[in-house]
Amino acid sequence: MTFRVMLRMEIEPGKEAAFERAWHEGTDAVTGHPANLGQSLSRSTAEESTYYIVSDWVDEPRFRAFEDSPEHLAHRATLHPYRKGGSFHTMELVTHLVGEAAGRAG
Repeated sequence: MTFRVMLRMEIEPGKEAAFERAWHEGTDAVTGHPANLGQSLSRSTAEESTYYIVSDWVDEPRFRAFEDSPEHLAHRATLHPYRKGGSFHTMELVTHLVGEAAGRAG
C-alpha cells in the first residue's frame, strides 16, 4: 500500500516565486530516493500564499528513514526561510481511480 505524505505550507507573502524555485531545485532530494514514487506541488486557489506538497512512498518505514537523512534535512532547511506556518499529514492510499480525461484503459 502506498504511504502518502502531505505538507501544507503557508509561505511569507511576496516570497511565492522564490519558494517555488527553491522547491523545484531541491526536488531531487526527494524524488531521487529509491523509495519515492513521486511528488507534486500545488498552490491553493482558496488560501493566499498556501501550497500543498504531496509525496508518495513505497512504505512508511522507508519514508521515515528518508525523513532523517542529511539530504532531506538540507532540503527542508532550504525551504524554511519561505515558510510562515503549515502542517504535516501522513496517510495510506487506499484507492486511486483513474479518470476519463487521464485515458482510462478500456
